[in-house]
Amino acid sequence: MELWWNSLDMYYKVLWGVALASSAIFIFQAVMTFVGMDAGTDFDADFDGDMDTHGAFQLFTLRNLVNFLLGFSWTAIALKNAVSAQWLLILISALAGVALVVAVMYMFLAMTRLQQSGNMEVKGAVGATGTVYLTIPGQRSGAGKIHIKIQNTLREVDAVTEGDTIPTGAVIKVTSILENSILIVTKI
Repeated sequence: MELWWNSLDMYYKVLWGVALASSAIFIFQAVMTFVGMDAGTDFDADFDGDMDTHGAFQLFTLRNLVNFLLGFSWTAIALKNAVSAQWLLILISALAGVALVVAVMYMFLAMTRLQQSGNMEVKGAVGATGTVYLTIPGQRSGAGKIHIKIQNTLREVDAVTEGDTIPTGAVIKVTSILENSILIVTKI
């Protein structure tokens, strides 16, 4: 091993050092992410004051730096015998590093699109029909509960009526919404 290391010129010693160090940091980050300890490992920089540093595309982070160095160094090492011009090797390696950063950023963006807030938007409930789960007292004298499909999910929602009492099991239609997300319904 020592003979191999001593046979390398300074350029390739630096490349191997960067490759091994960035690989170790990458493995550490990956393990900590899967274990659930991925808090505070990113360095965010806001140079123009207008960037959203909390979005999916955070350009200047420790993770992106590690990914760039990983792609750059391993590409340079892998192609050192295939590309004779050193400037071309550096250019190809830099493009590979940038490509790796973009690929990882795109992957994280795709994962954030899979998230759902779980918040229910009752605005689309007007005009929908459902069934009474708990009796709704008449003349807005109290709230009952209804089962209604909102955002393609069956929900249990508080409801009042301006008419007579609506018993359990009755079919209802939503006519409007109160400011605190209570539905106003009528019996069908």
